[in-house]
Amino acid sequence: MNKKTVSQNLKKSIKIYQDSNFQIIIGITLITILGGPGISPLLPSIAKDLNIPPEHIGWVISAFFIPITIGTPISGILADRYGRKQILIPALFLFAIAGSLCSLAPNFRTLIEFRFIQGIGATPIESLTLTLISDLYRGKLLTTAMAFRTMSIGLSLVIYPLVSGGLTTWGWRYPFLLYLIAIPLSFWVLFCLKIPAMPKQKSFSLKIYLRNIWQSLNNYQVGCLLIVIIINFILTFGPCLTYIPLFANRQLGASYIVIGIILASRGIFLAFISSQLGIFAKYLSEITLIKVSFILYCIACMITPTINNIWLLFIPGILSGLAQGMVAPSSQSLLGQLSPEKYRAGFMAVTATALSFGQTLGPILAGTMFTIGGMAGVFYSGAILSLIIFVFISYLLVNTPSIKS
Repeated sequence: MNKKTVSQNLKKSIKIYQDSNFQIIIGITLITILGGPGISPLLPSIAKDLNIPPEHIGWVISAFFIPITIGTPISGILADRYGRKQILIPALFLFAIAGSLCSLAPNFRTLIEFRFIQGIGATPIESLTLTLISDLYRGKLLTTAMAFRTMSIGLSLVIYPLVSGGLTTWGWRYPFLLYLIAIPLSFWVLFCLKIPAMPKQKSFSLKIYLRNIWQSLNNYQVGCLLIVIIINFILTFGPCLTYIPLFANRQLGASYIVIGIILASRGIFLAFISSQLGIFAKYLSEITLIKVSFILYCIACMITPTINNIWLLFIPGILSGLAQGMVAPSSQSLLGQLSPEKYRAGFMAVTATALSFGQTLGPILAGTMFTIGGMAGVFYSGAILSLIIFVFISYLLVNTPSIKS
């Protein structure tokens, strides 16, 4: 690549945040983050108010991600068949209404039911943000776009815990009203999002469509990257976002505001490393960045049970933020580059399914480990899992190419 091309790509990377389409995609991403990490500071308060044992509180998160895991492939098919907006806009409305109704839940069962319905609304949203980015950007610009998206997630993880933690001092029900923001967002999507025209299909055969999707997925590199995504979110939503708040509250006596600050620090470093990923990607392969991230996860999980001072809990929070900031955009960029244009929504829906599967499984597995080994068992099992996936990556992904310029 000549110097002129490098300079042009760098300018595009810097100005990508000025693209109105990208701003809308980031807006969609930010509101959906409220569905999972955004409610982490609420969990100790919900558990206390509704008298829920620690091993069960993770269902507040898992109930949201179960329908996403099941329904995302279907939403990908519908988005390829009928269009991105036609699926996205109704989903945002359902997400907003069901999410706000959680604030009225009289008991734990009703809360879980509303969270499940909200998850139905959220089903196509994650995959369609990834699909839209892959529709609009290619090459290293795709890596930059994915990195900016992850950076925005990191910034939201700075703001949301502080907002949620502050609102929770009045009661855990108030933060659920934030989901109503998705309603004006849906109108922004309707009137302002400009999507490249998709080739018109004279006829649609589900059998042929599924066969083509399977052929694009039937690749060991794709399979390995999907496993990386699953493990990343098992670690994020299990030990990091579900049990670090419980550890801080129950064993270190942290207030909800302090818990919000700890989670916010995680988001700061997630955002920082993501904002620099475009630079790192020039010198390190995406695979190297993924491997480093799981070493950081391992260290974070290993040291957490040994901490006896609340302020030292910032260390594993920061390490896990750095880890997620590297592994998420790197793995999603590689998959975006491998996605076929005609079936991209379906392909990325499978990616989002893997993501939501990890988000669903993380709190459940962590709760199981809590039952078996207590709080320490949650984090030590996370450290072991991190080492296993590091070895897995080292041996099976060594031949996966970086994103081409």
